[in-house]
Amino acid sequence: VQLQASGGGLVQAGGSLRLSCAASGSHFSINDMGWYRQAPGKERELVAAITTSGRTNYADSVKGRFTISRDSAKNTVYLQMNSLKPEDTDVYYCNADYVENYPDGTVVVGRKWGQGTLVTVSS
Repeated sequence: VQLQASGGGLVQAGGSLRLSCAASGSHFSINDMGWYRQAPGKERELVAAITTSGRTNYADSVKGRFTISRDSAKNTVYLQMNSLKPEDTDVYYCNADYVENYPDGTVVVGRKWGQGTLVTVSS
């Protein structure tokens, strides 16, 4: 499984951005998906997560401003970010828990991370 993230960029405070992350590969299914962010010298922190049933979880700092959603048919997760603040500036990473079922009976279970996309919010 591979994840490809996109949608980062530069935006003024109060603006909006939408991040996308698409999973690709063969013989796979995706379970929980999420978005994390990481500033230089700091630990990666959860921003938002979504289960296969659509249940969501958000960091307190983004509640009411960010919305996570997914299109299971496209194996894609989105993060709509509104009312952005300078402190939202970070590299954003998507992740996905996956299962690969190969024709020979091999089953692989794991978590994959996307490559990271930079979000910069200017004041």
